[in-house]
Amino acid sequence: MTSLVADSADRPTMTPLTALICPLDAQPLKRDGQSWCCVDGHRFDIARQGHVNLLPVQRKRSLDPGDSKGMVTARQRLFALGGYQPLATALAECVLEEVEADIASSGADPLAVLDAGCGEGFYLRQLAHGAHARGVTLEAAGLDISKHAVLAAARQSRDAAWLVGTNAALPLADACLDVVICAFGFPVWQEFARVLKPGGRVVLLEAGSGHLLALRKILYRELKPARGEAGLSAAVAAGFTPQGDVQHLHAGLSLSGNDQIRDLLTMTPHLYRAEREGLARAEALDVLDVELHGELRVFGLEDAQDKT
Repeated sequence: MTSLVADSADRPTMTPLTALICPLDAQPLKRDGQSWCCVDGHRFDIARQGHVNLLPVQRKRSLDPGDSKGMVTARQRLFALGGYQPLATALAECVLEEVEADIASSGADPLAVLDAGCGEGFYLRQLAHGAHARGVTLEAAGLDISKHAVLAAARQSRDAAWLVGTNAALPLADACLDVVICAFGFPVWQEFARVLKPGGRVVLLEAGSGHLLALRKILYRELKPARGEAGLSAAVAAGFTPQGDVQHLHAGLSLSGNDQIRDLLTMTPHLYRAEREGLARAEALDVLDVELHGELRVFGLEDAQDKT
């Protein structure tokens, strides 16, 4: 079983990002004891586990938005099996290779990174491990709309700023980031463009056409076609340019026992999308081998001077 937390002797080099803004009035937030405060008097307390909730009630679409506690714990158990590790490692290597030349030429350190839709922090922690091996320091934040996911992330590491918030209105200052990573999440390109420095990058990991195909064939009578290039168009419209070709990442996940298969269903939206008959077929299985297929893309933010 793969451990998700480094030993203390091999702890990743990562410090919390502090360029936070108030989600109510966009004023800079300053640390005041166990709270973050703005000049207008808004105060956001830091939880005992170290995270902070920057998601105002008016930005919630439900009482408990995002992944449930059950989804988060199921995903943690599946990640611990190690099948997703090759995807996380490839994402980390891609980020570090993209910025390696910049760091070498400018000496810029630390590297300001946001994991947008961080879940329980799996991908950001893997990036921190890779950065540590290369002697790169991260100034990092992980943000998710699910309070259960952010709590799980904060319990595993206090080295990053763990934030409950939404990609649609990131509680971060303008032009404060070098890189945004978004793994199996919901990119909001205009917001990514706002918080990235000129020349910053988005590293996007999305599900490929073969992702969990064996499971989807069991769940659905008819598979939906791929989403196409809608996301690419939105990125370009926000000022991003695709960098290089899409990397197709492939790994395998072997599940033994109904509990693991149920965890896979629970950690994905398929539990709520699939018809009852499909779910019954999946839950009756004792063994299931699935392919993990990720598509890794890099987008560079155009410098404002390049547009003139």
